[in-house]
Amino acid sequence: MKHFRHPARYRQFWRQPKTALSLLQRCKRGLVYALLFFVLSSLVLVGVLRYLPAPTSAFMLHQHVDDLAEGRHYKGIDQRWVSRRHISPHAFAAVIASEDQLFYQHNGFDVDAIAKAFNQYLRGGKLRGASTISQQVAKNLFLSPAKNFGRKALEIWFTLLIEAVWDKQRILEMYLNIAEFGDHLFGIEAASRRYFGISAQQLSAGQAALLAATLPNPILLKADQPSAYLHKRQSWILGQMRALGN
Repeated sequence: MKHFRHPARYRQFWRQPKTALSLLQRCKRGLVYALLFFVLSSLVLVGVLRYLPAPTSAFMLHQHVDDLAEGRHYKGIDQRWVSRRHISPHAFAAVIASEDQLFYQHNGFDVDAIAKAFNQYLRGGKLRGASTISQQVAKNLFLSPAKNFGRKALEIWFTLLIEAVWDKQRILEMYLNIAEFGDHLFGIEAASRRYFGISAQQLSAGQAALLAATLPNPILLKADQPSAYLHKRQSWILGQMRALGN
């Protein structure tokens, strides 16, 4: 009995599914390796930054990208790292009172605030932020200002890592060192010297509250040209600091 032999075009046809399957397997393997690399590298990065000062942040780098995209001349970032023992206790109290009063109670996410913001949005209100200090550190340090699902997922991942690896004092220290306080101005030390001519360690309660009051939008809310709204916000923060025992 003679064996039937497929013509060359049929042999090629039968090989194609195997080739496609092999390519799919390689893609899956590559995705697994990429995911493992991302997880391990982010663990190492967060672990290192538990002890060492952050030399820069994603938001600082993005400032240079914005300058380049808009055709502006290069302008250096004014930022100086200081350890928490060289930061006034008033500064820590002010940002907690202003940004995240449950900072020491939650594990990175204020679930109640998120739920309230979402319900308000469903009722037709404006979607407002409900980010904790931990989330803001994750976003400012590692991610871009873009607003999309992918970036939000990465924010959640890095927030979980930060809360797991760092203690609360380190999170606050990092936040105050990388927060934006003005045009190309980052960190509490640079802001204290720019606006008050003193170090961050010398900040009074009123000065710390004024700086914290600008954090929602430090480009519009200028600490060196405080508006009536900014003074009102500063007074509210001072009241919250006293209520929280600071």
